[in-house]
Amino acid sequence: MGHVDVNSISFSLPDGRPLLNDVSVRVGEGAKVALIGPNGTGKTTLTRIIAGDIAAHEGAVTRSGGLGVMRQFIGKVRDDTTVRDLLVSVAPDRIRTAAEEVDRTELLMMERDSEDDQMAYAHALVEWGEAGGYEQETLWDQCTVAALGIPYDQAQWRTVSTLSGGEQKRLVLEALLRGPEEVLLLDEPDNYLDVPTKRWLEEALVASPKTVLFISHDRELLDRVATRVATLEPGAAGATLWVHPGRFATYAQARSDRNDRLEELRRRWDEEHVKLKTLVQTLKVKAKYNDGMASRYQAAQTRLAKFEQAGPPEETPMTQSVKMRLTGGRTAKRAIVATGLELTGLMKPFDLEVWYGERVAILGSNGSGKSHFLRLLACGGTDPEREHQPVGDVRPVPVEHSGVVRLGSRVRPGWFAQTHEHPSLMGRTLLEILHRGDEHREGRPREQAARALDRYELARSGEQTFESLSGGQQARFQILLLELSGATMLLLDEPTDNLDLQSAEALEEGLDAFDGTVVAVTHDRWFARGFDRFLVFGADGRVYESTEPVWDEGRVVRPR
Repeated sequence: MGHVDVNSISFSLPDGRPLLNDVSVRVGEGAKVALIGPNGTGKTTLTRIIAGDIAAHEGAVTRSGGLGVMRQFIGKVRDDTTVRDLLVSVAPDRIRTAAEEVDRTELLMMERDSEDDQMAYAHALVEWGEAGGYEQETLWDQCTVAALGIPYDQAQWRTVSTLSGGEQKRLVLEALLRGPEEVLLLDEPDNYLDVPTKRWLEEALVASPKTVLFISHDRELLDRVATRVATLEPGAAGATLWVHPGRFATYAQARSDRNDRLEELRRRWDEEHVKLKTLVQTLKVKAKYNDGMASRYQAAQTRLAKFEQAGPPEETPMTQSVKMRLTGGRTAKRAIVATGLELTGLMKPFDLEVWYGERVAILGSNGSGKSHFLRLLACGGTDPEREHQPVGDVRPVPVEHSGVVRLGSRVRPGWFAQTHEHPSLMGRTLLEILHRGDEHREGRPREQAARALDRYELARSGEQTFESLSGGQQARFQILLLELSGATMLLLDEPTDNLDLQSAEALEEGLDAFDGTVVAVTHDRWFARGFDRFLVFGADGRVYESTEPVWDEGRVVRPR
């Protein structure tokens, strides 16, 4: 059984700012350790150091057993990657190398087909067999059937971009949990998963003998899975780490008690420091007039020097405070009216009326069409008027549908995209984006822009480009843009997936104060409690309403 030892890791950003400061943690054999902390404190960077993707500036990582890694981009793949490519990318090293050689030599066969190419291809196939490639394909067949409902032969050449984020996650999780690696490193494995799949993940992790270090912001998953909770706490000299040895249910009280202890230790240290400095100054004056006091003066100096050399106790972690000011505005009484609406190839026709000011949560399994429906609203509905164009500079791709959905007057949709696809923001710093504005959002002087970023705990990242931010920081910045854009209806696609716990709570408070309509796709059981109505995309293809959250709808039955 494998383990991971992280020993005194320190890491600084390219601009010189310290990110991690003397971070140490041990993930023992069979342990399930959660890594949490505010967005931007370096959780993903730490996992990349452990995985060997980047090198730490100080410290070392040791581990035993094979390492299986789920990286943060899983769930957001939108290129030409195939299902086979994705499975190969998370396979053991020898399998991955053998697969790449088969692909390379097969391409040469198609291009030239020389005798040497044929020999190279034959050797590649032999190595593929010896590496266990054919047994791996059998395992992948189990994975695609469990995750996608189809065998590997049918799924392998399908592009990953045709899968939902949850299907991508489930596929990789199946491969890692069934694979031979003894240590798993999972960066937000629950993002994009529907609740039945989250429950499957919780049970699978608890039952697995593997050693697991995982990043998550889902409080229910944390409580059910984590045997210990490791927290990266932000600090001026970089984030430090402490470990709560119990479960998440006792974490909040343990952290509060720890911070109280640190504050008390720091207060006592400051008091003792003042006393020693006062003593040295007093004895210094007396030693000028009394030679007998010289030895006492020197002893006091030595004592002060040793005290200062030992340094103060650990500082109390900085408290994150995110303040969202989502305003909105008055619209027509009926914000959304859908009549005979059918999302082509997804759900059966349904009718819907959403009234101004309502909070509607859209629930259901992955692949049922929830994000398509949200994107249709973001497009302004069927034949949208000019006033219904979405705020911001992202234009959603039109959604094929029959029937009609219309937005009420003065309804301006603000869309939070699940995949954070904002090509117009790439290569630009946050301050630059806020300073220049767009057709819906006025540009702001640098000082005002900095204050807005500060409310979202993004002030220190103002000179960073959008793509260099963590997933949670990108999510917070997108919400800030919605706040400044004048949207009167918020369309939120999994808004809490990348938000840390404090930011998710701030979003909930911001939505409470928002003067407008909110429609959100979510699998967050805690976040959903704040909504008025629940629109459920059922496994039988029906769309129906519920007065309470419904989490047990399975996969929609349709040809695949």
